[in-house]
Parts: sequence; structure tokens; C-alpha cells
Amino acid sequence: MTAIHADIDRWLDARDAESVTFLAQLVKVPSDTPPGDNAPHAERAAALLAAMQFDVERHAVPAATVHDAGLRSITNLVVRHRFGAGPTVALNAHGDVVPPGGGWTREPYGAQIQDGRMYGRGVAVSKSDFATYAFALAALRAAHAQGHSLRGCVELHFTYDEEMGGELGPARLLATGVTQPDFAICAGFSYGIVTAHNGCLQLEADVRGRSAHAAIPQSGIDALEASVALLSDLYASREALTRIRSQVPGITHPTLNIGRIEGGVHTNVVPDQVMFRVDRRIVPEEDPAQVEDALRQLLEASAIRHHGIELRLRRLLLADPLRPVPGQQRLVEALARHATRLYGEPITAIGVPLYTDARHYARAGVPAVLYGAGPRSIEASNAKRADENLVLEDLRKATRVVACAVADLLSG
Repeated sequence: MTAIHADIDRWLDARDAESVTFLAQLVKVPSDTPPGDNAPHAERAAALLAAMQFDVERHAVPAATVHDAGLRSITNLVVRHRFGAGPTVALNAHGDVVPPGGGWTREPYGAQIQDGRMYGRGVAVSKSDFATYAFALAALRAAHAQGHSLRGCVELHFTYDEEMGGELGPARLLATGVTQPDFAICAGFSYGIVTAHNGCLQLEADVRGRSAHAAIPQSGIDALEASVALLSDLYASREALTRIRSQVPGITHPTLNIGRIEGGVHTNVVPDQVMFRVDRRIVPEEDPAQVEDALRQLLEASAIRHHGIELRLRRLLLADPLRPVPGQQRLVEALARHATRLYGEPITAIGVPLYTDARHYARAGVPAVLYGAGPRSIEASNAKRADENLVLEDLRKATRVVACAVADLLSG
């Protein structure tokens, strides 16, 4: 550990309580997606960042564009701090969250602290890293003011549509030229540096038949009966997916899930329409276009066996996997060096089965990894489940890891 790392640690030691308060204020503002009315949360985050003496850029997405995506309001936030000529490192976290759902034993927006943990929707995924990254940048700013040489720029990208795919968040910031970073660190968990993750295909199947009175069902064409057969074929296909093995540690094989189904008119009517949605996870070794073609062919071949049935397929999402790329190693080495020092155990590069906004940076040619506050796994934090929580010691340590790692990147 060098002098700059020691000064960063000392500066953050004096501000742990401020970081916790900052996070609590973010957890207390709902940002459920859907419905996706997230501009109010962005305004609260902007106010908190301004109180830390950051200049905050607000990049509001046009209302029509937001509406077309099925959301209500999005304002993405960008903070830039330039230390001089050098690389730009982006730190990205998302403020939108899934709705709380049932089963909570604590108020989902209460930010209650008990036994060293804060509870609340989004506290782990990923409002925690608003705090991680904001205070890491503040520590770097203080270290530079103390005379430590840093060269480059750090940007905070706080965005609001990760739960819907990130196209109006990081993808939009990159596509419109708002940012052109050289490296990106995206929200993650502290006990692994994620260099690869799965992609995701989501398809909506609309199965059409013809309604009829339940007393004479033979006069109709039962869309539900056909849907049951299609679903059975989908479930049967999952066995073959287990034989496609990924070589990335932390990722096993592709998966398939049917997450939503609806249809029918009334109990005494033959259903003329059924809709269901399929989620197919794509391992880094697979080609997303080929995966989509194969899934469409499976469904179409199943539907054609049912006379009078019409099948309409609509892609909801096609997210590329994050794959290991050149340039990631500098990020991995810097993060691993300080994470191992602060956690007292080896922290290495891994893959995860979910998909994230990091893929948008990678698609733009930016080396990106996931690292931030949180436990060893999604399950451990109850992310997207009742009683989501964050161990505050992980927040404390992750902030130091990120600040010191970025200091290394900006020190050459």
C-alpha cells in the first residue's frame, strides 16, 4: 500500500457514517420498474451528489421514447471529475429496481439497519453502488487536493432502466456521445470481479385460436390446449441445454424459464388467445442470433401441429453476453490487488449467470467489469426477493477497493 492508498483509506474512514446516510436516502425513494417513474429518484440522487460538491449533468430521456419502452420517466445522471490528461474511467450503477413483492418482514423503503445490515429494496442491487462510486470519487478528489498525482477523468453514470434492458441508460449515453470512456466498472458484488456474464433472450408467444361456447367446444379452436403443448415442448428442451457447458468459472449452462402466462375470456368459453413469455439465458460461448433462431423454430414446429392455430412471436429483449476482452486485465489486476488486501482473501475474476448493463460498454469497445458492494452471491443479499439487504462492512470495504483501484489506473 502506497501513500495515496493510505490517504484514501483515512479519508473514507472519517466518512463511513455519511456514506451510510447517503445510501439510506436513496433506498427511501421508490424507483419500482415497472411502472418506471424514475425521474424523482434521479432528482434525489442529484441533490445528494450536489451536496457533495459534484457538478451533476441531467440527461432526461424524451417522454415519447420512455413511453414507447413501457416506462414513465427517466433522467440519467452523469458526474465528471477531470484530474488532467489521461484515461477516462466510468463507474456505472442503476437506480431502478423491481417492485418489492410480498413476504417482507421490514419496510421495503425504510432503510432499516439491524445487526450491521441495511434492509430495503435496491439496497444491494444497485443503489449501494451509488454510494460506493460517489464516495470513491470524492476520496480521489481529496487525494488529488492533497498533492497526489492523478491523470485522467472519472465519470459517474447513474442510470435508470437496467431492469428493462439498459437501452435508455448506458446504451443511450454511449450512442449519443455523452460519454466515451476508456474503462468501465459496473455495479457488482465484492467477493468476485465479474469479467463475463450470460446474455438473455426474451420472447413473447401469442397463440391464437377461435372462441366457442364451452357447451360445444368442438366448434372452437382451443388456444390453451395448443399452448400447453408448446409449453411442454419448451420444458422438454431444457434437458439438452444442460449439456451445453460454459468454460467460464461461475457459469454452468444455458437455462430456459417461462415466467408469465395469461389468456382466456371466461370459464365457459373456449380460449381463443393465450400469451406466454420465455426467458432463455445465453452463455458466453453461444451466438445470440442462433439461439433466437433455434427457439423460434422449436415454437413454430410445435404450433404447426395444431390445426387452425396461429402463432405470433415478438422479441422483448436480446441481451448479448459479456465476454472476456482485451483491456479487462488492467481493471482486474487493480481491483484484485486492493480487494485481496482489504478482504484478507484472494478475490479473483469470475462469471455470473445473470445479465447486466456492463454489456453495453463492452459492445461499444470499452473494457468493462463488475465490482461493487455486496456479498458473495445474489442469493445472499436477497436481491429481488423479500428482505433485500446489504452488509454495511461490504459497502465500507468496496468503496476503498474501487477508490484505490481507480487511483492506480490514473497513476499509470
